Amino acid sequence: MAETWLSQEAFDRLKSELDTLKTEGRERISAEIEVARAHGDLRENAEYHAAKDEQGKMEARIRQLEELLRDAKIGEPDGTDRARPGLVVALLVDGDEETYLLGSREDHHDEFDILSAESPMGKAVLDQPAGAEVSFTTPTGVEVAVTLEEIRTP
Repeated sequence: MAETWLSQEAFDRLKSELDTLKTEGRERISAEIEVARAHGDLRENAEYHAAKDEQGKMEARIRQLEELLRDAKIGEPDGTDRARPGLVVALLVDGDEETYLLGSREDHHDEFDILSAESPMGKAVLDQPAGAEVSFTTPTGVEVAVTLEEIRTP
């Protein structure tokens, strides 16, 4: 897995989400389960099963956020010699110029769309120097040519 760089704003937002899920979220879902449990037979209690499903999804999100925040690097990486998470990459994709912040889907940027380092195109440009010509295969099997025009800090 590629290293994950997050802006301070994204880190703070995700930390706040994690704190809310671990406190208010768990309390809310626990109360919903107790109310549903009081309605009788759990085998045929759709409200109970829906609340348990929501609890499972919430716990999965908590684990995902804990792992992401534990391993994330905050700020911008040093150097622009190779495409790395946290840097802006200008790409020529099948003749069209596109500019992205290479990073995590969890990050947001006002100026740039995010190119996940885990996506096929992100993997193709990751660790490449400016001027590199690479290609990747889309999930539908189409081969796409990419030229890494520029690498810079956001």
